[in-house]
Amino acid sequence: MIINKFGGASIKDADAIKRMAQICNDTILNGIVVVSAMGKTTNLLEKIASNYFVKKPFSDYLQEFRNYHKQIIDALFSKNHTVSSNFDLIAEKLAKKLQAAPSSNYDFEYDQIVPFGELASVLIVSEYLIVFGKPVISKDIRNSLKTDSTYRNAKVDWELSKKLVVNNFDDLQNKLYLTQGFIGADANGSTTTLGREGSDFTAAALANILNADKVVVWKDVPGIMCADPNWLPNTNKIERLSYLDAIELAFYGAKVIHPKTIKPLQNKNIPLQVRSFINISDAGTLINNFENLKIPPVYIKKNNQILISIKPVDYSFIVEENLSHIFAILAKNNINVNLMQNSAVSFSIIADNEMYRVKNGIKELKEHYNVKYNDGLELITIRHNTPGAEDLV
Repeated sequence: MIINKFGGASIKDADAIKRMAQICNDTILNGIVVVSAMGKTTNLLEKIASNYFVKKPFSDYLQEFRNYHKQIIDALFSKNHTVSSNFDLIAEKLAKKLQAAPSSNYDFEYDQIVPFGELASVLIVSEYLIVFGKPVISKDIRNSLKTDSTYRNAKVDWELSKKLVVNNFDDLQNKLYLTQGFIGADANGSTTTLGREGSDFTAAALANILNADKVVVWKDVPGIMCADPNWLPNTNKIERLSYLDAIELAFYGAKVIHPKTIKPLQNKNIPLQVRSFINISDAGTLINNFENLKIPPVYIKKNNQILISIKPVDYSFIVEENLSHIFAILAKNNINVNLMQNSAVSFSIIADNEMYRVKNGIKELKEHYNVKYNDGLELITIRHNTPGAEDLV
């Protein structure tokens, strides 16, 4: 049994959904298909969430959300198909949510708004697969994948999720299920998200629980490349990767795989294949328990970074007690640290400049330390560096 995951680019419009349906018909007999929000819907919903939280206008974005999905529906279905009215119910539920005053927790509000992209995509894709002639059973992943309440970066409750997943996804040898990636639900029933681009992790979590034979992630690239082709053209595909290399590349910002994806697969030695939905004859990149692979230099660029420099107010040494306190503040504010350096009297980190998290973290750090920062930065990493490799960037 194989878990297949289709990203936003692979279902971004009517033509892409038709191609996805053909792939399902030709190569996917059973198991589970996980889908992301369509195209750039997550970016659009993030704009709605941020404006809603600070009480800025968002009606134009909400209308864009409606129009985008309606356009796809009109291109795929007959005029009187029920999918149109069912999508209206999803859009109305989102609009109703946005009529209420926001709470003081941005991460919570984010998780109640942004997942509407995945809810819409499962509705439209499942209905089209049925019209196409590919029987599929749609499931709301929130009834199966349970998490804690760390909004925007929720942690899976593996024990409870295992019981629910096994019960809700039965007879996988004879049925094909479709479900959402990226989202789950906490003990209170509130929707949670697993981290940006977290649909890969959803597929990996399901594979781990159900002992899948393989996970296939369908992308708009031939596989995992030595660099983002939009940044460094003429880059090459990596045919095979070890779990360790995949984890390192994801941690430093490679966009092809979500950082949390590999561990649940490695724990059960489940291979991960990254394939192109455009050229399905290409085998893509295979990630498994490989050893002694020769990997060329791999270039990773991570945008929206912030450099934070921290010094004791009395210029005393940075010692373990300071570091413990600093990391407690970073962890409390869910700040993702990508690089760090310390000297005798200073400690510096480069982190993802996440809205509100970094702002609140810096505010708290300033209560105890002298803090300076520079934002709008890029972090460039070269893994498997060789002499002269840096000349390309």
